[in-house]
Amino acid sequence: MSEQSRRPRGPAKPYRRPQKDPVRILAFEALRAVDERDAYANLVLPPLLRKARDKGDFDARDAALATELVYGTLRRQGTYDAVIAACVDRPLREVDPPVLDVLSLGAHQLLGTRIPTHAAVSASVELARVVLGDGRAKFVNAVLRKVAQHDLQGWIEKVAPPYDDDPEDHLAVVHSHPRWVVSALWDSLGGGRAGIEELLAADNERPEVTLVARPGRATTGELLREDAAEPGRWSPYAVRLAEGGEPGAVEAVREGRAGVQDEGSQLVALALANAPLDGPDARWLDGCAGPGGKAALLAALAAERGAALLASEKLPHRAGLVARALHGNPGPYQVITADGTRPPWRPGSFDRVLMDVPCTGLGALRRRPEARWRRRPEDLDSFAPLQRGLLRTALDSVRVGGIVGYATCSPHLAETRAVVADVLKQRPETELIDARPLLPALPALGEGPDVQMWPHLHGTDAMYLALIRRTG
Repeated sequence: MSEQSRRPRGPAKPYRRPQKDPVRILAFEALRAVDERDAYANLVLPPLLRKARDKGDFDARDAALATELVYGTLRRQGTYDAVIAACVDRPLREVDPPVLDVLSLGAHQLLGTRIPTHAAVSASVELARVVLGDGRAKFVNAVLRKVAQHDLQGWIEKVAPPYDDDPEDHLAVVHSHPRWVVSALWDSLGGGRAGIEELLAADNERPEVTLVARPGRATTGELLREDAAEPGRWSPYAVRLAEGGEPGAVEAVREGRAGVQDEGSQLVALALANAPLDGPDARWLDGCAGPGGKAALLAALAAERGAALLASEKLPHRAGLVARALHGNPGPYQVITADGTRPPWRPGSFDRVLMDVPCTGLGALRRRPEARWRRRPEDLDSFAPLQRGLLRTALDSVRVGGIVGYATCSPHLAETRAVVADVLKQRPETELIDARPLLPALPALGEGPDVQMWPHLHGTDAMYLALIRRTG
């Protein structure tokens, strides 16, 4: 036996338990739910935050940080993937998804927040020890130390192709959108580089929380008495909450007299309700009513005129959400569960019809950032027959002289103008009417007669609206 081997060993290094950080563990759980279950962060995060508050683990600052970590990581996922790929020795698809989530959370803290570098790395490594184990925590530590060598702009210069070589791929990496989405939005927007850069940047901004005061049930004056509340920009029923404002703390929202609703969505309902109409104005239809925001506003506006709204929704659980939103409406209404392409009502039954059709949701990427990574170009083909079928039903359902509003929360031309043009080509008894005069405060609405709203121009979701009159 050697002299070295006979020497007494020093005391073993004591095992240190991983330090549990409730904020980062919650953010990790939310990201795993988005990845594993195709959940949406705006549906997963609130109950996780409530549970943490109820346990006493969270205060308002903790909730704000957890929210920023989840949404910031999802919004910048494409950029962070490119950075992380440059720091690992294998394709990203070979990195286990939970490990990649921890790396992405760490990358966001390093490149997208003011958290000091040492704190961002150490907190991420501790998270990895808790949720992944010591072995993977060493891998996380090594990768994040490489990430920390440059700031965000420095990494973009390294991993994004030059704009002149490949404009769409450059913008995809810089602004964290799939290349096909960049291309589709650019086609819809038209114009040069400045407009598309502004739009993509707006998609990565935190959206304001906007409330709607449902007529006859609440007023904007009541909502404006809330702390740091401001009037909406365009809708007379809109009130904006300051950053961090909690809708659930507003009494009128808790009671259903007001709701959370983007101004673009409000404006679609208002334009249909205010479109000029000859003859009776007693029966209105919302043919794709779930989850009920537009239906609740339409029902309230109908009640002011002595009209009734029929709200139809195909999926039972969404019909339940519609019924909850309309509960307490001051005028008559009815909620039914029905397939809008095979309606139970008679043709020509309604004076005004709204069809806010299912779509890719590319107009709401600010609110659902994970949707950009979940959608594929082939999804357009699956939506196309449904969108056309629902518009045909709407035109059948309205009386001669009545008005149909075709709406989508997508600016993709295949879901907007292409649908309207295809259907109206086969319906000579219809005419497009100019929707722009019905939104007089809104600037930059283009040549019409349809309307496309934009996050960077109007601060709304990218809602599309075409108004159609049945003439025969």
